[in-house]
Amino acid sequence: MKRPILLACVLILLPAGMRAQQPEPRKESQEERLKALEERVRVLEAVIAELRATRGPAAEPVLVAGPVMLPTSPPAAPAVNPPQGPAAAQLPTYGGASSAAKVLNPDISVIGDFLGSAGRNNVRPVPSLEMHETEVGFQAIIDPYARGDVFISFGQEGVELEEGYLTFTALPKGFVAKVGKMRAAFGKVNTLHNHNLEWTDRPLVTENLLNGEEGISDAGFSVSHILPAPKGIFLEGTAQVYRGISGDLFSAPGKKDVAFVGNLRGYKDLTEATNLDLGLSYARGHNDAGPELTTSLYGMDATVRWRPLRRAIYHSFLARAEFIWSQREQPLATQKAFGFYTSAEYRLNRRWTVGGRFDRSGQAQDAGLTDNGFSALLTYWPSEFSQIRGQYRFARYAGGQDANELRFQFLFVLGAHGAHPF
Repeated sequence: MKRPILLACVLILLPAGMRAQQPEPRKESQEERLKALEERVRVLEAVIAELRATRGPAAEPVLVAGPVMLPTSPPAAPAVNPPQGPAAAQLPTYGGASSAAKVLNPDISVIGDFLGSAGRNNVRPVPSLEMHETEVGFQAIIDPYARGDVFISFGQEGVELEEGYLTFTALPKGFVAKVGKMRAAFGKVNTLHNHNLEWTDRPLVTENLLNGEEGISDAGFSVSHILPAPKGIFLEGTAQVYRGISGDLFSAPGKKDVAFVGNLRGYKDLTEATNLDLGLSYARGHNDAGPELTTSLYGMDATVRWRPLRRAIYHSFLARAEFIWSQREQPLATQKAFGFYTSAEYRLNRRWTVGGRFDRSGQAQDAGLTDNGFSALLTYWPSEFSQIRGQYRFARYAGGQDANELRFQFLFVLGAHGAHPF
């Protein structure tokens, strides 16, 4: 009886003892796991190299200067059985050859300005019909540090470079520099091209004191910088040096007779829809009255805009005033003159805009002569790419000569035209 019981106990305890004697499985160390991963990577690299040798070498990507052009359509799915031999080495060009060629082309625009006039003006007559100006613009980003803008004007008197300058946008300390031919930063009207004006003509003060339609426009360089200002105020200072030739306004007998222009501009949002823009300007250069005689100009301008964010294309209002003082040195005395204009423009709806302007200006070479004028304006916008404008202009020139004119203008834009100064 004892032997069967003893045998049963041995059979029960024997497996437990054998399990206790077996060693526990060793845990894999981190170093061994890294070695295993390295071995797998080597195997994958060998497989990739074998696939490349089978399909042929892939073409290296070509880096093209300029903005990145995305493909116009998604790439096609690869073939199930890819071709072998020379055909396999020719990868598809997504977007076509035209997309690659467009990368190096600038934005090109054409703006037409057709003018007509009826009535009488014996002091400053204009043709009854004329293609006043056709402006061709070329604008492009050259590299991450500069952009170029060129505007060529075709008019009744021939072809001329209206503006052509290079802008350096990534200078240290936040400076921005321009070099080339450009309109000077004097006031508001002088900086605007003809097609960007609110009227068919320029104010009398521009014609009398600022070299008319051409304004202060010359070869030179400009440096501007945003200045410290209280919170909510944008303040910018600009200093410019020009060759010194601007029609009857400035002349440069020698290389040292350059002209200087300075401008200080302040901007502030008054409300969500209203803003105020103020500016002070100064210009100085030699005139044609004598080799050492100069002309100095002082200017002040103010602009108030109202553009509701949600209804700006239907209703808006713009009021502007500009004042200019001129001091022209002459052999016997310094001739002083003053002129200004005030204007207002209101958009009635999406298509129609009405406006008015009052002018008063002395003449640079004779302070006793003063011109006065008034204009009423009506503009129709078929679209954002065209305008039809009518303007009634009355002027009373020095000496009592009156002018009554009805002017009309057709403006149209082709292509992508960049933004103008705000």
